Order: sequence, then structure tokens, then C-alpha cells
Amino acid sequence: MYHALCALLTREGVSYRTVHHAPTLTSEESARARGEDIRIGGKALVVKVGEDCRLFVLSAARNLDSLAIKHHFAVKKIRFASPEELLQLTGLVPGSVPPFGKPLLPFELFIDASILANEKIAFNAGSLTDSIIMPVVDYPCITRSKVFAFSSAT
Repeated sequence: MYHALCALLTREGVSYRTVHHAPTLTSEESARARGEDIRIGGKALVVKVGEDCRLFVLSAARNLDSLAIKHHFAVKKIRFASPEELLQLTGLVPGSVPPFGKPLLPFELFIDASILANEKIAFNAGSLTDSIIMPVVDYPCITRSKVFAFSSAT
């Protein structure tokens, strides 16, 4: 995944920086390892909405607002993909999912407005030890994602 992400960013002409670090299990640990503010972290969450899994990306400094997602998709229930489902669908473990949907990952991608409030986005790039930091202005363009508000303050 890491190499596929780097290849995509290079092909699209996006400037980016990579950081190799000790394994990180939380957004706070990742921010410290990258030397960046937690707000620029892109928290990528695979959520089952109705019958489909979708990828939601929000600032690591915020929480997922499940009511906003339920309202947007007109569903009664949503839930996070289990670690087993995540591994089966992506080959990745929790915390390593990059904020990219199709064609890299088999999900429709949604970005929270909190991501676009920053100059950069930082994220784990398919592992718990590799991160990428890139300009946020390039992010929605290359991901062809949909933007709506689905986060709340922590």
C-alpha cells in the first residue's frame, strides 16, 4: 500500500514527505511520531452504512458524528468495520488505513470539512510505521471524494 500511495502521489505531481517511525496505535502517537499537530492527522475509518462499507476521513482531533452519517445516508444503524472485516477487505490492520478510497481501497470516500481547514494532511500509509504528509489542497482533487460535515469536537 505504501508504495502504491507514493506512486499515485508522484504520478499526480503531488509534493509529499514520508516519515518512517516506531509503530503507532493512536492518532496522538502518530502526531508525535510525525512531529505534527494532531489536527492535520487524517483519521480514516471504515464504517458499515447499510449494506456497504464506506471510508470516512476526519481530522484526528475530532470524533465521528454517527448521527450526521445516519442522516446523510438515511439509515438507522451504522457500525465500524471489525478488525477481521478490515483485514479481509483491505489486508490492513486498524490504524494503518490510508485516507484513500477507489482505486487503492474498495470504498467510496467521504471527507469531513475538518480536513479541509488545514494546510496539510498527515496519515499512516498502509502500515503503523510509515506516514505521508502532503498539502491538503491536492487531497480532494486526487481522491475524487465527497465532502460533508460528519465530525464533532472531542
